[in-house]
Amino acid sequence: MKINKKDLPTTMQTPDTILRAQADLGGMTVCFNEFPKGTDFTPLLHGLTNDSCHCPHWGYVLEGEMLVKYDDGTEEVLEGGDVFYMPSGHTVIVQRDIKLIDFNPTKEFDEVIAHVGKKMAEFGGQ
Repeated sequence: MKINKKDLPTTMQTPDTILRAQADLGGMTVCFNEFPKGTDFTPLLHGLTNDSCHCPHWGYVLEGEMLVKYDDGTEEVLEGGDVFYMPSGHTVIVQRDIKLIDFNPTKEFDEVIAHVGKKMAEFGGQ
């Protein structure tokens, strides 16, 4: 199976953010994401176990930079050209506008995205 980036369904969009995702490609969800500098997922993950993302991600950073903070206290910077595996138990802060492709187990991804959507609605309603 294959799908072109432009054909991935848009699952979440704000003026500076675009999440495109196609679920269940072999049990995985493939995403093409664009996030602006300053995007911090930490408050959006509050309420999940350890207030962090429990979905592992495999991917490639096309451009930009993000700081990944893991539950064990370690941190790493992912930047354009990096192939990555991000295990469960993390949060992310975008340091430079970023574009990336990632692959995620559909079940865990759906759980996290549903939670993030609820948090975004809460923040938008204040």
